This record gives sequence, C-alpha cells and structure tokens, in this order.
Amino acid sequence: MPPSSYQAPVVGDKEKLTTVSQSAETNLSSTSTTVADLLKDKDNNVICAHLDDTIATTVTLLRDHRIGAVLVTDENDRMQGILSERDIVRKMAETPGQTLPQKVKDLMTQKVVTCKPSDLLINVLRKMTDGRFRHMPVIDDNETLMGIITIGDVVNFRLNELEYEALRMKQMIVG
Repeated sequence: MPPSSYQAPVVGDKEKLTTVSQSAETNLSSTSTTVADLLKDKDNNVICAHLDDTIATTVTLLRDHRIGAVLVTDENDRMQGILSERDIVRKMAETPGQTLPQKVKDLMTQKVVTCKPSDLLINVLRKMTDGRFRHMPVIDDNETLMGIITIGDVVNFRLNELEYEALRMKQMIVG
C-alpha cells in the first residue's frame, strides 16, 4: 500500500526530472587536464648539461640530482638536445670503457620532442608512449623553457586525480 502522501501522476504533470551521476562530460573530465595543471605543483628547476661537458660529469649530475635525463644547452643557454640514461647505456655497450670521456654533444638526442603548457596530458602521454621516451621539455609559445615533465609525473598526476574522483564518488554515495 502506498504512503498517504503519494499522488498518482495526472495528465499535464511536468516531465519527471532526472539526474545522472555519470555523463560523457564527467567521465572525460580528466582528458581536459593540461601540462600547465601538472606544472603548477612541480618544481620547475631544470638540470642542464652543456655541449662540451663529458659524459662522466653528466653521469655525476644525473646521480646527484636523482634524475634520468638532462637538457643540453649551448653557451647562451638555448636547448640543443637531451641526454638520457638510455643514451649513455647504449653508448657504453658500443664503446665499453671509452664512453665517460666522450662529449655530451656526441651522445645527445638532437631532435627533442617538446610540448606546450596548453597541451592535454593524455596527448603528451600518448606521444611519450609512442616515441618510447620518458622525458619531455615544456616550451611556451615564445620558445621559453617552462620545465620538463616525465612519464612518472604524468602517471602520478593521473593517479592523484583518480583518487580524488573516487573520494568524491564515495562522499556522494555516503552523503
């Protein structure tokens, strides 16, 4: 038996208003996250090596800063390339015992893939995955270096977003 306050619908009643807990917009909200969003909470101090530095010096730099790559700059601090641990390991396999005295300019990757602060994180993650690299410099429209992001930064940022979304859902369910 229905409660006494129940009133059966009649002709002319307003259409039932419904709410939706999920929509395309809410499900895809993380895809609108940009590189700038990630950079807000990141230390943008970029460690650089110079073209004529030795690999031995650069390896020490990588170790001391606990990083996997350095940007390579010229005497005017303009980016000329990137040197990663992988570049060094490959060269060590090719020239065992002769790699550390070599110059950074001889091992670095010259064609650096960059991104802009306005780029979507999902697109940057795809570029990094497809290109099989883990570090990407962030350059603004004036070609100014804004920072460097890693695949770990992107994954960690997304995990934090997912945790926050799960917490919000839990709060909606519990009340």
